[in-house]
Amino acid sequence: MNLSGRVWGATGPEQEASYPCDLLVGAPAEGWTRAVDIAAPTGLVFRWLRQLTIAPYSYDWIDFRGRKSPHTLVEGLPELAPGQPFLVFEITSFESGTHITGVLPARLAERHGQMAVSYILRPLDGGCRLVVKVVAEAKGSLAHRLRRRLLAWGDLVMMRKQLLTLKKLAERDGVA
Repeated sequence: MNLSGRVWGATGPEQEASYPCDLLVGAPAEGWTRAVDIAAPTGLVFRWLRQLTIAPYSYDWIDFRGRKSPHTLVEGLPELAPGQPFLVFEITSFESGTHITGVLPARLAERHGQMAVSYILRPLDGGCRLVVKVVAEAKGSLAHRLRRRLLAWGDLVMMRKQLLTLKKLAERDGVA
């Protein structure tokens, strides 16, 4: 059992792999890795990931001020672009059907330290694997380290809900 809040659902190799977000946070840094299998085509799951530009898909009453994340795919979303909001991050890079990567805007990084995220899709038989890595700056005072540990646990709770919600919606839509 992982008591650090750093891992949920990710295999050892997934925890050790390199991700686009790794290059966006200076050393020293720590990584938090979350993962889930989704029995839906990669393209469909990527469409759901794009919706993270408009809604969090976790606990809406906390993350979305009580509004509900859409439970249908929204047509006409703007094309992904660097600088576009993506949850609390800004997109730095993406590859359609493969990944979306972002970094905390400066105003949030001042408060929480540098952080970046990559949502990665890998095809699997009958669906895909969604792996998310968050990289957080690991330097600072004892208070900063304690805050980061609490943030890792909060992120684990919120992202677990988010990934399970995206899985449920994509699998529902993926049924022929």
